[in-house]
Amino acid sequence: MHNFTFDAQAATSFIVSQSTHVEREVNETVYPDIQYPGLVPVDTSAHPFAQTVTYYSSDKFGRANWINGNSDDIPLAGSELSQFKTAVYTAGIGYGYGWEEVNVAMRDGVNLSSTDAAAARRAYEEFVDDVVMIGDARKNFVGLINSPAVTPVAAVTGNWPAATDAQILADVNAILLAAPAGTKYTSLSDTLLLSPERLTLLATRRLGDTTMTLLEWLRQNNTYTALSGRPLTIKPVRALSTAGAGNIQRMVAYRRDPNVLKVHIPMPHRFMPVWQDGPLHWIVPGVFRLGGVDIRRPAEVRYVDGI
Repeated sequence: MHNFTFDAQAATSFIVSQSTHVEREVNETVYPDIQYPGLVPVDTSAHPFAQTVTYYSSDKFGRANWINGNSDDIPLAGSELSQFKTAVYTAGIGYGYGWEEVNVAMRDGVNLSSTDAAAARRAYEEFVDDVVMIGDARKNFVGLINSPAVTPVAAVTGNWPAATDAQILADVNAILLAAPAGTKYTSLSDTLLLSPERLTLLATRRLGDTTMTLLEWLRQNNTYTALSGRPLTIKPVRALSTAGAGNIQRMVAYRRDPNVLKVHIPMPHRFMPVWQDGPLHWIVPGVFRLGGVDIRRPAEVRYVDGI
């Protein structure tokens, strides 16, 4: 017969001693299907408790021209800055342990399970991924694929299931190399986002009488790769299936550069100290602070609808 006396203080101390290895294990986990870190530059430089993040969207102007050697009328270049502010909000997700789980671990001398902590971290990553990609109307956030700052255009051909191989490739190359509105220069996109349906079409459709798929051909023979010598990033985003005006297919192209766009996360997810919230339960709160996606150069992000 065993005499058992429950010591809440000892249990709390045990959980605290376990939290370091649990959090280290969880925070080192990489979730390959979470897309935002690879698609949008993340800026964590703001103060963790900043209420807003201020940024500037700039448009350059000016054109060189011939002048008289004695002229005082020198053409001038400059830039027009528009100030924007992104609000930063607090969100949270944590995990907890029950009385039985803690005492079994103490009895057997084993580590507490990190499963629930990993679930909390995963929930954070999914939350941020949604905010970055599609925004959140509750906080007036818009996402990478639905920003009103970017003017969508109709695909030259569109309706890819009925289009020829050449027409599909022409639609893609047109979006990669486009002149921003009001300028005479071209901006080269290095990232292309498609819906899973359209990416599957490219990956399964064979090009003419070759053994290559359209996707294989496109990766090797696109405007960006031809001009830069670097591979084009092509990724699926599920929400693009209905992101276009009228809930139609949309593709997105842009240059992945913090000068073009970024997301502000002044306080990435962190776990707080252990807290006993009841006689038989302990929680480890988790908090983070997040701003929306800032598209700083809307002319270098392109939406093409109707593919």
